[in-house]
Amino acid sequence: MRVPGRTGRIRCPLSRGHTIAFLVAAACYAAVLTAVLTGSPLVRFDWQVALFKPYEQWPRIRPALDAFVIAGQRGPTALAALAWAVWRGGRTRSPRPPLVLGVALLLLNASVGAVKVLTGRLGPYDARTPGSAELFHGGMVLPSGHTANAVVVWGTLAYLAGHHRRTGALVACVMAVGVGLTTVYLGTHWVSDVLGGWAAGVLVLLALPLFEPLIATVSAYVSARAAGYSMGR
Repeated sequence: MRVPGRTGRIRCPLSRGHTIAFLVAAACYAAVLTAVLTGSPLVRFDWQVALFKPYEQWPRIRPALDAFVIAGQRGPTALAALAWAVWRGGRTRSPRPPLVLGVALLLLNASVGAVKVLTGRLGPYDARTPGSAELFHGGMVLPSGHTANAVVVWGTLAYLAGHHRRTGALVACVMAVGVGLTTVYLGTHWVSDVLGGWAAGVLVLLALPLFEPLIATVSAYVSARAAGYSMGR
């Protein structure tokens, strides 16, 4: 896009394909939120699955899935991912990996947390009115934090994996899908919560490149300070 009176161009920091993917993810997220807010057939499907109670239909797999769902909890996964990012930073002699992870987690907390507070949706265990969307009751289930966290944490590790990015992306997809479906099985989230969590997490990952200039600036500053400290010892 040309700017009047100037010879240069303003370039979008994202490629056309990346921009389209971001807009598609945003549209999917908006569609899920709209469907829940308007009491669409998606809400009826939420109730059908919740009343089916998958954890009662297949009780033998519950212990394993109770353990597996930890892979979507913020605390354990963030600590494990941070440890890997610090190790990766040591290998590459750059503070970029932990900085990227930090930015991703901040974006996740801010975006997902805001929607949770605004919608105030109750989960299946706490639902009061059969057939309703259970909104604005002080709940914190829309979108699913477990699901969004799995997308962002595992996706960010794949983003930082270098030559192993494709393998990391495959692992991230398996973990994100698995954690989301597990929360539905356990009855802690509605299906629409998980759909929203997937979309919210993907949006965070797609937004990460926008912050690369800032991350590069901070990374260079930290590296320069560390070098100066090392020389002054």
